[in-house]
Amino acid sequence: MNRRNITIFGAALCLAAVALAASPASAQSSFRNYRCADGSQFTVGFFQYDRRAHLQLDGKAVTLPRRWAMSGERYQGKGVTLRITKAGITTLKHARRRTTTCEQT
Repeated sequence: MNRRNITIFGAALCLAAVALAASPASAQSSFRNYRCADGSQFTVGFFQYDRRAHLQLDGKAVTLPRRWAMSGERYQGKGVTLRITKAGITTLKHARRRTTTCEQT
C-alpha cells in the first residue's frame, strides 16, 4: 500500500467509527410507560427488528406477538391484548379484567 491508500483507508475507518458511535440505542428501541384507568401500570418495549411487544406487567415479563388489525396495532398472547390505534388510543385487557384505556406517562 502506498501512502495515499493508507490515508484514504484511515479516513474511511474514522468515518465508520464516528457513524457507529453516533447511533444511539434509542434509535434501535423504544420504551413507553403507561398508566391505565383501572389502576394498572405497565412498560412496553419495541425493538427495531422485532415485531413483538415486550411488556413488564404485574411484575412479570410478557412477550406479545403482533397480530393482524384493521387499524393501528394489536399485540396478543398469554391472555393479554394490547391495542394501539392510529389515533394513539391505547387499551389493555389482561387477567380476566375488562378492557381498560391507558395513557402514556
